[in-house]
Amino acid sequence: MNKIIKDRGSVYCNEGAWEALTEIITEINPSRIFVLSDENTHEHCIPRFENKLDIDQDFIHISIPEGEAHKNIHSCLEVWEKMSKLGADRNSLLINVGGGVVTDLGGFVACTYQRGIEFINIPTSLLAMVDASVGGKTGVDLGSLKNQIGIIRNPKVVVVDTTFLQTLPKAHFDSGVAEMLKHGLIHSEDYLRRVMNMDPQDAESLESLVWESIVIKNDVITEDPLEKGLRKTLNYGHTLGHAIESYFLENDDKETLLHGEAIAIGMILANYISEHYFDFPSSLSKEFADYIKEVYGSVSFTQHDISQIIKLLIFDKKNSHGKIQFVLLTDVGVPKLNCIVEDDVIYAAFSFYAQL
Repeated sequence: MNKIIKDRGSVYCNEGAWEALTEIITEINPSRIFVLSDENTHEHCIPRFENKLDIDQDFIHISIPEGEAHKNIHSCLEVWEKMSKLGADRNSLLINVGGGVVTDLGGFVACTYQRGIEFINIPTSLLAMVDASVGGKTGVDLGSLKNQIGIIRNPKVVVVDTTFLQTLPKAHFDSGVAEMLKHGLIHSEDYLRRVMNMDPQDAESLESLVWESIVIKNDVITEDPLEKGLRKTLNYGHTLGHAIESYFLENDDKETLLHGEAIAIGMILANYISEHYFDFPSSLSKEFADYIKEVYGSVSFTQHDISQIIKLLIFDKKNSHGKIQFVLLTDVGVPKLNCIVEDDVIYAAFSFYAQL
């Protein structure tokens, strides 16, 4: 069994993980066990969850609508009210079974209900496994602005079961791959290329790459849990990626992008900007961009779109004293933090993307 053991935020993966979780819940001895999922995971994942978890206590299920559009304080209110009506007290346990929306929102709900109850995350999407499973970030969006409300607190434990990935549509699987690619860019070219060349049908190889991605992120947040320095590298491609995601989310005439689809574009742009300022290898920048276009397709941006996306950068959480701060790279695994980028370079990056 792959595992990362901590006081809080331990991660167990695949073989033996469910047995370990059963023991942990028995030790917690919760007064009630609430299980949060969305409509999709309730249908496709909850049956496996109930079959694998050998607990005598009954589960009280709460479901929220699927999708980023419902990752907001209104959904939290509904969950808080349902928990209260169903008798949740400070010794209750909330188990979040789902993708990043469920684990982020559910974690925030648990951290704030009666000033904090225990919670456990069981990520069922690739994105949640390699990104939301580690680091303790909880929260919701503020309108279309990503993750503006939340706190950092690790769940008691995280269980990663890669068989859940068999339930994912290809687009949602690819959305998670984008975060694995990011881990490659900030960590090592060897891992980056193994992700680019992976066979999703090879279950053993996929499990190994997923676990390696979790370990890469865990190493970063262990060194910098409160995002004072190194942890900012986990936002590579996210400054523009989040702005793109938010812009497409708030405009009805645009087709909403999955998180990974927006971050994939953001990484192309970040690579180009890194090449401009710090001589990031142009050959790798082009190769990576071609790969992203082949896997994720292309999105069209007008000059108006780009100008509005740039305006949204002011809401990025890495900003300080009114200055927009980018994470860039001098090479794979060699980051530069708190970089200031001129607007004309951002426009040039979008031009590069459009010409692919």
